[in-house]
Amino acid sequence: MAPVFDSVTLPGLLDKIIVAGLVYGCTLILRKEAAHRILAILAALIAAEYCSNALGLAVTTSFFHLLLSSAPIILAVIFQSDIRRALFSFWKRHKSADSGTLDLSTTVDELSKGLQELAERRIGALIVIVRQMSLDGLVEIGTEIDAKVTSELLTSIFLPYSPIHDGAVIIQREKITSAGCFLPLSQNPDIAKSFGTRHRAALGISEQTDALVLVVSEETGKISIVHEGKITYDADPAEIRRLSRKAIEGRRAPRVAPVSE
Repeated sequence: MAPVFDSVTLPGLLDKIIVAGLVYGCTLILRKEAAHRILAILAALIAAEYCSNALGLAVTTSFFHLLLSSAPIILAVIFQSDIRRALFSFWKRHKSADSGTLDLSTTVDELSKGLQELAERRIGALIVIVRQMSLDGLVEIGTEIDAKVTSELLTSIFLPYSPIHDGAVIIQREKITSAGCFLPLSQNPDIAKSFGTRHRAALGISEQTDALVLVVSEETGKISIVHEGKITYDADPAEIRRLSRKAIEGRRAPRVAPVSE
């Protein structure tokens, strides 16, 4: 019997090679260690189909053709757990990206709530939000915290009987990284004499870094914003939230207009 070459065409071969490549790529993503074996099996099936067709083995050709046509379904069944894991991982990353704004909003809310509680109770506080510049070498680290920002934690840190209430709290990447930290004092001779150690420390660190500093005065219960050596006394709560959000995101805040006490 003469070999049958009717179905052996360049478009048909190219079509199978493209499908094999797509299957190989998907397998490579799901399970790299199995990808090369799958590619070898697909190449063998394609070669077997064309060889059986060339020899005129119609039934055998149909069998190999059926296997190749069903390859995506067969692989989907074999790798169903890997596919499910990959889809879940993608969904989780997508959800995390969507929830980034929510987490940031929660952090800003908790920070604002903590500041208001401290101000109402006339409890002095000093909070530094790290932006892009490192504070290494400028801050004497006190106690490592590494916890989410909550109003309860902020209040407990700055309570007068807390052993770390005198130092500063450092916030970085939406977390309280440390507390009880000592900052360099400003040497600016033009600072108002009414400002105490906390305000001078806030000015000192802001003169040397791009950090945003929030200060609660225990004498007046007023909240100050300190940035780039400038201080805004008795700052508006909305402005505190806006600048705090930008600082936690790592963006530079606009200059704040100095307001004397």
